[in-house]
Amino acid sequence: MRHVVTPSLLMSIGLVTPAIAGTPSDDESAPGSSGSVPTAADAGRQVFTPTDFAQFSPKNAADMIQQIPGFQIRDNENLRGLGQATGNVLFNGQRPSTKSDDLRTLLSRIPASTVERIEILDGATVDIPGLSGQVANVVYTASKGLSGQFSWEGQARAHFADPLYTRGAMSVSGRSGSLEYEFGLDNNQASRGAAGGITTIADAAGTPTELRDDVLTANRDQPKASAKLTLTQPNGNIGHLNGHYQQTFFRYDEDGVRRSPGMPDRLRTVRDRNDTWNFEVGGDYEFAVGPGRLKMIGLRRFSHEPFGTEVVIRPADLGPPIGEAFAQVGDIGETIARAEYSWKMLGGDWQLSSEAAFNTLDNVASLGTLDAAGEFVYVPFPSGTGGVTENRYETLLSFGRSITSKLSFQIVGGAEHSTIEQTGGQGLTRSFFRPKGTFTLSWTPSDTLDASLKIRRRVLQLSFYDFLARAFLNDGVANAGNVELRPQQDWSFEGEINKKLGDWGSQQFQLVYRNVSDYVDVIPVPGGESTGNIDKAWAAAIVSTSTIKFDPLGLAGVKLDGTVVLQTSSVRDPFTGEKRQWRGFVNRQANFVLRHDIPGSDWAWGGEANHNHVLPRYRRTEIDRNWEGPWFVGLFVEHKDVFGLTVRADAFNLTNARQRRERTVYTGLRGATPIAFTESRDRLIGPIFSLSVRGNF
Repeated sequence: MRHVVTPSLLMSIGLVTPAIAGTPSDDESAPGSSGSVPTAADAGRQVFTPTDFAQFSPKNAADMIQQIPGFQIRDNENLRGLGQATGNVLFNGQRPSTKSDDLRTLLSRIPASTVERIEILDGATVDIPGLSGQVANVVYTASKGLSGQFSWEGQARAHFADPLYTRGAMSVSGRSGSLEYEFGLDNNQASRGAAGGITTIADAAGTPTELRDDVLTANRDQPKASAKLTLTQPNGNIGHLNGHYQQTFFRYDEDGVRRSPGMPDRLRTVRDRNDTWNFEVGGDYEFAVGPGRLKMIGLRRFSHEPFGTEVVIRPADLGPPIGEAFAQVGDIGETIARAEYSWKMLGGDWQLSSEAAFNTLDNVASLGTLDAAGEFVYVPFPSGTGGVTENRYETLLSFGRSITSKLSFQIVGGAEHSTIEQTGGQGLTRSFFRPKGTFTLSWTPSDTLDASLKIRRRVLQLSFYDFLARAFLNDGVANAGNVELRPQQDWSFEGEINKKLGDWGSQQFQLVYRNVSDYVDVIPVPGGESTGNIDKAWAAAIVSTSTIKFDPLGLAGVKLDGTVVLQTSSVRDPFTGEKRQWRGFVNRQANFVLRHDIPGSDWAWGGEANHNHVLPRYRRTEIDRNWEGPWFVGLFVEHKDVFGLTVRADAFNLTNARQRRERTVYTGLRGATPIAFTESRDRLIGPIFSLSVRGNF
């Protein structure tokens, strides 16, 4: 069980709880592939073998990697195209050629019995541009026969929510000659959310004018079928082909009663529907050319995304109902072609890469009103209808080498050129040229201490929907659309220090500073407000990741994993001119997991506590803070061999964390006009109980 809310975090940190069960194997290696990553220096390299994880009985590589002291999975960032590597996990020395699956999902498909070792490397010493800090390389070999694994989790809540029976995954893998294969079915993102309680609407003097008693449920299923093929030829050529097809079924239902003095009660319903499908096909092929190796990469993905929301108010005195609706159907596509040529020269590793990426959005939107017969009548919404395309080309040259046995560097330089075109009522075509680059310095003074510094120029990905108008009916606000929207860019400065503490565990500190241009926020535009750009902004963070083992104190099998994030930021408000923090920013986050694997038994137990402090979001006429908490606390008990299965029971939210909202709406410009009303929400979530079963076959 985990509960993670991480909007606006500067680092892509996965806060995860410990996992469970599996059996190592000494199956022979695939031909021509050792999986090891050649590095400029082996100082600081750690190697973990299956025996290091035996006490946890892991089922897959994800279970293993999250038990490595002080290591946190850092997913690929939301940058443009494929670009250079930004995640911190490699698979047999290779970065994955997919954008849709996170690293934990990819790791969970690798059976623990096929993992030979996990190497913790210094990213700057690996001949893959873009890596820095600690990087995990999972070295594994598919077994000759067919092997598989499965997981299932059921969940029930004490209040409001529907039970969850559909969360689970199953995968099979194997090898035939030089071909490795992997097939999977996955619905691990399934969820059943719910909350209920009172919302108080008050006037400027604080006098309640309306009480709202609402119950909401949010049900999601995202079944996915995936496949991956790996071809390792005797001459060293390596090819990968992967793909998936996924459907999403999302239902948000909110039912409530609104009561105001001197007025009849009103019954209000909100219905959101978001049933989508998407696919991705990608692959790469690497082979020797001249003095180096050429890797060709291709990817195509597409998503069909219909969305609709309906809000209806029915007076309890049987007066005529009123209602409004918003609907859109968006088709999003991305096609990427990338080539990387790597060679050794001047005592170091060189790479020249070129990438072409083509992104598209076609969207049709409509607005609806409830007629006398109780049916919605829709009309076109021209401002929300249109298309967006971006054609982008990027070329980068990188060079990395060791300066001494303890000091190494990597430098990347290049640029991108892009053309963004919008069709529709406010069509516009613009072209941009942006320099990009990275400088990484790595220092390993001893086997127990390493540090790295990374400076880079980043260009972030846009949401093409932000170019178009959008109505948010549940809150009574709207975005007008903005054809002038530009990608956010920044100069990023990142430092990382890792200290091994021997039998006591490990400690990691990360320092981050981002100097941002074209910061994306809600800004004034002709016709109202919409997502747009602010010239300058900045943010900074410090992240502490610790693993403390209690074996030296005589508490065998007890360890505490903790991550604490402290952040701050600054931007000049585009409406008031005042300086404030970023909208929806998480300025504090903490996650602690205590686990005790009882020696000489198959039992484990423990607990988890996590906290997020979320700052308000801002629009022209309102300040709105939504959060859950303050603390979520849970306990678990686990048995690692129930007829060969790992069975775990969790009880979560034992401290009664709540769903909260504090919203202030003004009659005009926020802070310069009187308050129109305030909204204060306090909803019950309640305890959450789950039972999971995991096994191999």
